[in-house]
Amino acid sequence: MDLWFNLTLVFVAGFITALATGLGAIPFFLVEEIGDRWNVGLWGFASGIMLAASLFGLIFEGLENGGSQPVPKLVAGLLTGVVLVVVSHRLLNDSDIDPQEYEEADFKKLVLILGILTVHSFPEGVAVGVSFAELGFEGVDGFTIAGQVVPLLAVFMTIAISIHNIPEGIAISIPLRAMGVSEWRMVGWAIFSSLPQPIGAVIAFSFVRVAQEFLPFGFGFAAGAMIYLVLTEFIPEALDQGADLAGGGRRELTAGIAAGVALMVPLAFI
Repeated sequence: MDLWFNLTLVFVAGFITALATGLGAIPFFLVEEIGDRWNVGLWGFASGIMLAASLFGLIFEGLENGGSQPVPKLVAGLLTGVVLVVVSHRLLNDSDIDPQEYEEADFKKLVLILGILTVHSFPEGVAVGVSFAELGFEGVDGFTIAGQVVPLLAVFMTIAISIHNIPEGIAISIPLRAMGVSEWRMVGWAIFSSLPQPIGAVIAFSFVRVAQEFLPFGFGFAAGAMIYLVLTEFIPEALDQGADLAGGGRRELTAGIAAGVALMVPLAFI
């Protein structure tokens, strides 16, 4: 009973993060387009959140739960997380999936797109799943749901990934808006793009619960993937969006990163 409840809870947390991607389409109910300044700030905000969550959440937890020698496992996890993102980027570049194909795809094409999105969304799902590693353990700080203690780190990471998904939803919605796709369908496609996250969360949670000795590796894996995503995807995307702004958008990016860090650091020490 506890096993299925735990798996369901982790899946629901991952599904919440996927739903949050749909929030990125909500502004298009009110405006025709979002200005570059706001786009840069949002990407910076998401970057700050993920950097703070990775450092003060995942890496700290990996060091605290790694026994006498946590560093080698944590470092190995960090490097493996980076490798995953590098491989996923190459797969995505080779596949060249355009948002327009969401609207035009038949079933087989949708399966292909979902497979590619699984590679893209897996690190976020892993971060959520690993954060639930101590779900139900005695002596863990957290919230009690149906008799099970949900770790604060799990709540922290679910909030972080959910906020981080909103700019991704915006990035998906912009080309769909240009195609004349309705607002509600943009919401649907944005959520669809993150549906692999709850699956990744369940897989990662199951792995770290079965192999407790690999917990530091799991935390490092999620942190490495997140940090590398920020450095190679989020920040370059923000600077690309802000290329026409004064200073190339660096001021807006810095302000966004600072705001994201400022939001998440207090939560990490609750």
